[in-house]
Amino acid sequence: MYYLTPQWDKILDAKVWGDAASQIFYSLGCAWGGLITMASYNKFHNNCYRDSIIISITNCATSVYAGFVIFSILGFMANHLGVDVSKVADHGPGLAFVAYPEALTLLPISPLWSILFFFMLILLGLGTQFCLLETLVTAVVDEIGSDWIIRWKTIVTLGVAVIGFLLGIPLTTQAGIYWLLLMDNYAASFSLVVISCIMCVAIMYIYGHRNYFKDIEMMLGFPPPLFFQICWRFISPAIIFFILVFTVIQYRPISYNDYVYPGWAISLGFLMALSSVVCIPLYAAFKIWRSDGDTFLQRVKNAVKPNKDWGPALHEHRTGRYATASDGSPEAQPLNPEKHKKEEIGLTIQGSNGQAHSQDSKV
Repeated sequence: MYYLTPQWDKILDAKVWGDAASQIFYSLGCAWGGLITMASYNKFHNNCYRDSIIISITNCATSVYAGFVIFSILGFMANHLGVDVSKVADHGPGLAFVAYPEALTLLPISPLWSILFFFMLILLGLGTQFCLLETLVTAVVDEIGSDWIIRWKTIVTLGVAVIGFLLGIPLTTQAGIYWLLLMDNYAASFSLVVISCIMCVAIMYIYGHRNYFKDIEMMLGFPPPLFFQICWRFISPAIIFFILVFTVIQYRPISYNDYVYPGWAISLGFLMALSSVVCIPLYAAFKIWRSDGDTFLQRVKNAVKPNKDWGPALHEHRTGRYATASDGSPEAQPLNPEKHKKEEIGLTIQGSNGQAHSQDSKV
C-alpha cells in the first residue's frame, strides 16, 4: 500500500522529477549514446517504430514489477522492526547494498535469497556494461576509422574494458560509497538532462523536423504518428527544460547520512558534470570556425547545414532527395527504380565496357 499510494506533496519537489528523469535515462538508455550505437547495426528499413513501442512498454512494466519486489521486502522489514516503511526505505546504493541485504538475512533460507539477489545484480551490471562498452568502442573505432583499428577491434575492446576496470577500483574501497554518490549525483544525472534537451532542440529546430520526419518515412515507409511528432517538437523539450530549471533552482549539496561533502568534492562533481556537456559548445565553436563564410552569421548558417555526403550509407538506399550519381552529383530518379535497377544490371553484364553501358542506362 505504501508503494501504490501517491504522495501528492512530492509533486512540487524538483528532486522527484529529476530522479524520475534519471530513472528513464538509465533504464531506456536515452542520451547515453547506446541507442544510437545499437541502432547503427540495424538494417536500413528496420521497423524501429515497433521496436520503440515494445521496449518502452516492457521497460516500464518491468520497473513497476520491480517496485512490488522491492517494497514487499521493505514492508516485511518495517513490520519486523515495528516502524513505518519510510524509515527503512532508502534510495540509491543504500537500498541495494544496505537495506535490501539486511532484510534478506531475516527471511527463511536467507543464503538462497542472498545468492539470487546478488546474482541478479551481477547480471544487471553486465547487461548494462555490454551496451556502454560497445558505445565507447564503436565511437573510438568509427572516429579513427583506419583499417588497423577495425582489424584489431577486439584488442581495443579489451583495452577499454581494462581501463574501465582500473578506474572502478576506487569505488570498491571504504570511501567508495562517497565517490559513487558523487558520480551518481553529478556525472550521470544533470549532464544527461542537458544533453537530451540539446539533442531535442538540435534535431527538431536546427536540422529541422520536416527533414527528420522525411528521413523516418524513407526508412519505415510511413511517417511517424502525429503523437510522436508533437512530443518530439514540443512536449519532450518542454518537460526536460522544466526539470533542468527546477533542478537548478532547488539545488542542494549532496550528503551521505551525517556526512556533508566538502567544497572541493562539490567542485569536482561539477567538473565531472561539465566534462561531457562542455564538449557540445566546444565542438560547435570548432565547426563554426572551420566553416566557410565572410561573416560570423554566414559561418553559423553553413555550420548547421548537413554535410554534402549526409544520407544513407549504402548507395542503393539513397533515393529521393538523397539520390546521387556515381560521381557524387545529383541524379535524376526513374519512375520505377526496381525495374530500372534490373535493366541496369543486365546492361552492365552484357556489355564489354560495363562502366560505359551503366552510364548509358542511367541516361
